[in-house]
Amino acid sequence: MDAGSLSSFSNLKGQSRCPLQEQLLQRKNSKENMDRFIPNRSAMDFDYAHYMLTDGRKIKENQTACSPAREAYRKQLAETLNMNRTRILAFKNKPPAPVELFPSEHSTASAHPTKSLKPRRHIPQSSERTLDAPDLVDDFYLNLLDWGSSNVLAIALGNTVYLWDASDSSTSELVTVDDENGPVTSVNWAPDGRHIAIGLNNSEVQLWDSTANRQLRTLRGCHRSRVGSMAWNNHILTTGGMDGQIVNNDVRIRSHVVETYRGHQQEVCGLKWSASGQQLASGGNDNVVHIWDRSMASSSSPTQWLHRLEEHTSAVKALAWCPFQSNLLATGGGGGDRTIKFWNTHTGACLNSVDTGSQVCSLLWSKNERELLSSHGFTQNQLTLWKYPSMVKMAELMGHTSRVLYMAQSPDGCTVASAAGDETLRFWNVFGVPEVAKTAPKVNREPFSQLNCIR
Repeated sequence: MDAGSLSSFSNLKGQSRCPLQEQLLQRKNSKENMDRFIPNRSAMDFDYAHYMLTDGRKIKENQTACSPAREAYRKQLAETLNMNRTRILAFKNKPPAPVELFPSEHSTASAHPTKSLKPRRHIPQSSERTLDAPDLVDDFYLNLLDWGSSNVLAIALGNTVYLWDASDSSTSELVTVDDENGPVTSVNWAPDGRHIAIGLNNSEVQLWDSTANRQLRTLRGCHRSRVGSMAWNNHILTTGGMDGQIVNNDVRIRSHVVETYRGHQQEVCGLKWSASGQQLASGGNDNVVHIWDRSMASSSSPTQWLHRLEEHTSAVKALAWCPFQSNLLATGGGGGDRTIKFWNTHTGACLNSVDTGSQVCSLLWSKNERELLSSHGFTQNQLTLWKYPSMVKMAELMGHTSRVLYMAQSPDGCTVASAAGDETLRFWNVFGVPEVAKTAPKVNREPFSQLNCIR
């Protein structure tokens, strides 16, 4: 299940590689995997053993010639020097039980019973699976990985979009675009987990039905250059382009462009709608984060932003809305910034800023715990798990040998997929299994409670 060695990976890279094929760990030598028994000699007294095998035997042979007084003296001396043992080699005895300094009936624990502590979650330090991802475009500003609600992972490798079904580990090819249109610059699943949007280098966006493996339509006229970021909000597909524009497309109607947001001066590389669908966060290569409010949208005039956040000093691609606090947004800056910042999107205030020490490529909130996962570039190319709000590092996951550009989260929130410039796709069981929700107790209804009135 684990990734192969770097040497085997480099050999694979030189050969023709099949996309999304698992890299298996090769067993080097059977002897290297055998357990080695190491005895514990701390309980062995070799001086006493030597004495009993040499001088001790002579004493036993001459015991009959000893006087009663001398024999009594010998026994007393042997008892004092602990020489009455019958075994030369022995196991250590178990340690004695701890002495209770305070009687249990007077302890504070009995007077104030404490709650049972939650066992600490084990976070595996290595990826549970590694797949080959040849021709993955190593571009910080693109978004080439997404995990849909139907448990199917979409990844763009060059001009081709592949689908990997997590339920049975099967791989299928959705579409390969022509060279004049490609490469694919972004992929994003619709909320239904069936339809997927594919942004292209030629400024077009294709909509596909993944179940029927059929293209539904092509959105044209949204942008003047490549579409590197996308985000769905029900039937609205929001696209961000290298031209700095953000466009809301209603995919149900022929004239799909319904709103245009203008505020970025350079490429829009990050787009995320809030859970309510009311606020949109956008990040750009101009180091700016905008918060847009849907209620302020108007098709007749350029939409003004709700907040313009200019504290980052490098491109902002990593955006993540908090699942347990609707107005909390986390943003990550590029190589010249290296910080994760937290914002109150109602007021526009920066709540906290944490220097991570490296380029922040992607951010994901845990759906089950108050934790945040970030992926990074130079120098360690790691994934870092943070406890919120203390921002204490809980784990650092190593394995990628190039910057970890893209991350996606499984529908159950437990597994994270990461894709990097080293052309590998890795799966991490980082967020753990969610606790089973308790069933709500049945409530005894009052008679006729289902009726509004009684005639």
